[in-house]
Amino acid sequence: MAEALAANPGKTLEREAAGARYLRLPVKTRLIEPGEDLMALLEEYVAPHLAQGDILFVSEKIVCICQNRIVNTADVKTSWLARLLAKRVRNYAGTPQFRGLGHGTAPAMQLLIEEAGYPRVLFAAAVSALSRNIMPGAFYYLVGKRAKSIDCPMSWTIEEYKHKTKKAPADPDGVARRIKERFGPETVVVDANYRGAFSLGKSSRSITERFVREVLADNPAGQDSELTPFLIVRKAA
Repeated sequence: MAEALAANPGKTLEREAAGARYLRLPVKTRLIEPGEDLMALLEEYVAPHLAQGDILFVSEKIVCICQNRIVNTADVKTSWLARLLAKRVRNYAGTPQFRGLGHGTAPAMQLLIEEAGYPRVLFAAAVSALSRNIMPGAFYYLVGKRAKSIDCPMSWTIEEYKHKTKKAPADPDGVARRIKERFGPETVVVDANYRGAFSLGKSSRSITERFVREVLADNPAGQDSELTPFLIVRKAA
């Protein structure tokens, strides 16, 4: 069954993590629309491929789409703080290092503020300004992973989501646990991009954050038009 799950362009199926070799098997779907049933999608696309001992990684974007936690970018009312902080995000726009606007847009920053809360964001911004050269990434560490996962736009290449902004998924731990209860594998709701990966929800604490970072370091599911929101991770023979 694994042979049917081909690597995405520019990616490889195998990678070493935690001292072992793993297959990362991307599961391709059709374009998923807001409000669809996540469990039904997993039953259709993922369940036929699962084997004993698999770990299932679920994109937080697909969870947000199914939870209807996306908004039209133009409908987000931005505050002065969002506009101020967005201007200070280093997204390398206009350079070869540019990979996306992210929180460099006022709408995405506004949703981040609403997720984390104004006091926490102001504190994080102050600490970041004072420690930028000695502690990079302090802002995102202090606002928390859920706020960090907010993104805008959701996609550059999928027309239906070019003008959408994504909130953080609701109850990602609960989502992961319900998936495990129904389908069996340990499950991680994950945010992955070209910079790395981190978990937002886990079915249990047996999967370490280090393992998540290592096994998904090259973002094998991609973040373009691959349409592979589910990734089965399996120990290589």
